[in-house]
Amino acid sequence: MYPIDQVNFEGKRVLIRVDFNVPLNEMMEVTDDTRIRAAAKTILKVSGDGGKVILMSHLGRPKGGPENKFSLQHVIKTLSETLSKPVAFVEDCIGEKVAIAVDKMNNGDVLLLENLRFYAEEEKGDEFFAGQLAENGDCYLNDAFGTAHRAHASTAIIANFFPTDKYFGYLMEDEVRSIDKVLHSTEKPVVAIVGGSKVSSKIGIIENLIQKVDAIIIGGGMAFTFIKAQGGRVGSSLVEEDRLEQALSLMTMAKDRGVKFLLPTDALVADRFANDANTKVCPIDAIEDGWMGLDIASSSIAEFSKEIEAARIVLWNGPMGVFEMETFAKGTKAIAEALGRATQKGAFTLVGGGDSVAAINQMGMADQVSYVSTGGGAMLESLEGIELPGIAAIRAK
Repeated sequence: MYPIDQVNFEGKRVLIRVDFNVPLNEMMEVTDDTRIRAAAKTILKVSGDGGKVILMSHLGRPKGGPENKFSLQHVIKTLSETLSKPVAFVEDCIGEKVAIAVDKMNNGDVLLLENLRFYAEEEKGDEFFAGQLAENGDCYLNDAFGTAHRAHASTAIIANFFPTDKYFGYLMEDEVRSIDKVLHSTEKPVVAIVGGSKVSSKIGIIENLIQKVDAIIIGGGMAFTFIKAQGGRVGSSLVEEDRLEQALSLMTMAKDRGVKFLLPTDALVADRFANDANTKVCPIDAIEDGWMGLDIASSSIAEFSKEIEAARIVLWNGPMGVFEMETFAKGTKAIAEALGRATQKGAFTLVGGGDSVAAINQMGMADQVSYVSTGGGAMLESLEGIELPGIAAIRAK
């Protein structure tokens, strides 16, 4: 697999799968253009070569056909402004309308097709539908990491129609390289920070990371399942009772492999789930009844920060507490700051997973780490060691 820097797309019809599944307000205006900006580099590379750029994406979850609120025409204005050039739009993604629009394109032009999910065949991974999409291109680029874990027609099946002329876009290339850097690093130590509310959603990730890293830091609501499994008192904190044995098993697995398994030692607890609740700090294994842990506290912050700042590679997936409430955001912010300091010292720091990305963006610190992933579910499956269909399809040559 070689990068698109080594390819000249002049005169070619280039189908690019992008992820323009962006939020829209009631006026049908884009409210967060992150994904559009992330795709711009690839689009401008192909257009700059003199290639004909044909963009494919989905938007939302339409049911039973076209719906105006899910039309990709609503992203044209933002996309044109981002690229600083006009973008044409066609009200379909297959068929005669598309063929005519593509035929009219000049070298360097950009054309956006209508929402792929207006056809049920897209999510079904229908081969005939993928072939209809493929008819409009001479080569295929996948730059939609956020959908790479789906074996949909436009993300995986279509690649079969381009045995040699298929590539990762810049965004996809960066995502794959960043994850590989964590999971297959020759630099040590590698530290993984895993947070969030539930152990059950992260078991596969933790099991895989134990094989790859030198230390795992556990935070967020899931920590209380580990604490209770060891006999600690956790009050009214979130616990998955049916995962206690599994939690102990993960800790044993880490110990057997010589991997540090760091749990919080103290917690900021509250008497109710509210920003203005009464709070106090206590040992995480001695929380009184009627109190719940909603963030890590100073001793945990200090220990975790020290571990992070001594690392060469750091992965952060999941917050340390209920960061959406200001009262319980201190632990998550402190971890973000520790990642920033580690990055300044030369460490590679990767932030991935919806809540972690939301947290670091909320805190205005995304530019202080090495890489912020654009893919939620795709990132999580990658960390579990699952080969994503959208990536496998490109690598299969």
